[in-house]
Amino acid sequence: MKAISRVKSWVTLLFFAGKSVLLLLPFNALAQTGQTTVKPPNVLMIVVDDLGWADVGYNDHTDVFQTPNIDALAATSLVFTDAYAGAANCAPSRAVLMSGQYSPRHGVYTVSPSARGDEKTRRLIPIPNVDVLDNDIVTLAEMFKSVGYSTGSFGKWHLGEDPRTQGFDHNVAGSIRGLPKSYFSPYDLPFLDNGPDGEYLPNRITSELLTWISQVKEQSFFAYVPYYTVHTPLQAIDSVKEKYLSHPRIQSSRHATYAAMVELMDINIGRIMRSLEEQKLLHNTLIIFTSDNGGIRSIAYQDPLRGGKGSYYEGGTRVPLLVSWPKRVMPRTDSTPVINADFYPTLANLVNADVSNRVLDGVDLSRLWLDEQPIEPRNLYWHFPIYLQAYNPNADQSRDPLFRTRPGTTMRQGKWKLHHYFEDNSYELYDLSNDLGEHVNLAGFLPEIAARLSSELSAWRDSVQAPIPTEVNPEFDADYTATVTAQKLMKN
Repeated sequence: MKAISRVKSWVTLLFFAGKSVLLLLPFNALAQTGQTTVKPPNVLMIVVDDLGWADVGYNDHTDVFQTPNIDALAATSLVFTDAYAGAANCAPSRAVLMSGQYSPRHGVYTVSPSARGDEKTRRLIPIPNVDVLDNDIVTLAEMFKSVGYSTGSFGKWHLGEDPRTQGFDHNVAGSIRGLPKSYFSPYDLPFLDNGPDGEYLPNRITSELLTWISQVKEQSFFAYVPYYTVHTPLQAIDSVKEKYLSHPRIQSSRHATYAAMVELMDINIGRIMRSLEEQKLLHNTLIIFTSDNGGIRSIAYQDPLRGGKGSYYEGGTRVPLLVSWPKRVMPRTDSTPVINADFYPTLANLVNADVSNRVLDGVDLSRLWLDEQPIEPRNLYWHFPIYLQAYNPNADQSRDPLFRTRPGTTMRQGKWKLHHYFEDNSYELYDLSNDLGEHVNLAGFLPEIAARLSSELSAWRDSVQAPIPTEVNPEFDADYTATVTAQKLMKN
């Protein structure tokens, strides 16, 4: 008892000193005494599907998106301005998040197949893609399980047939599928009974989440909430859509539907926050709100960022990120470049999970979150040895009108962003501090910087054994490609 009393006094003194080291105490050690002084935090991770960096009210430059609940959360959160997904589309980003590893380690590069677009316009044979996360990888959920958490997944899994095989106790609507047939019941989704006709899927998933939390709240829980919304098909409740149709900055009926989907998602964020407060859980729940990749540019422009989902320009990988923990994480804005691979080591440290024997590419951000201590400078990387065909050549802002991205690697170091594309061995270098839209390629003007970054990029690829496509595609037709490209450009 004396030992516990001393620990309690130490924790109290540190807290009143205004420090947050409290959260780095070994929760398990305290629990083993039978006199648990500090309950490990609940963790609620909300990952909205295809929500663009610019598509939340607090970050919206168009005054279109109405997200009062997310904006209220942002006001009490650590808001990251330079947060990134681990990939520019769904499955690989989720694989990075769940594994804490960059794509070359697990082989999930895209939603299969990797050979996308017109075969005659691809110079190289892309690297084969892996569809699911290997069961040998210890997932984020399995990490939480190792320290006694209840774990639940609510929504889009996309990394296998059932998240319960990879660390989750409870699964609602999660499978290999990447989108629902309809957002209105009957949904015909695996692991989800159809509701009353016309029930809206985000509302249902939120209700399932809140019911589960009420059942497991006596134990620390990890709730992973990867909403299917705001992914296509674009479907919203008519009464919400109607108010956007007359908005002066709405570009189309499709844009209005998307804005309504964003608002309906926000309404459900409000439901979650109110429920946590009513159940007196909010004070000890760490909330992470983010997206799995950038928004689809042809649906909602990501200005001032270039590109959108599927592109490795900023619009494809930069995402909203809020981190909230009342009285633990102080509200503020931070421009540190971070990536969703960082969640794994950070959360492991906060719950005292031993991950010393695991290969993790992210870094522990706990002192940045809790104590405002900057992390050591490091590079961020994205490797995509595959093709993703264009959505809309008029809107995509890609290198060419045929593909959102062609095979290559990108990296960020401080203000610098380097792109390396394999088909023509070309480089693009951008100064994000002066050119957030990545419009002026400085590679030819700053050759020493480009060469230094290129060397570091190459060394990183070697270190993770990143496969580079080199086999020439025998079906490639240069004349055909030139003709099709010219036709697309003329339409633009």
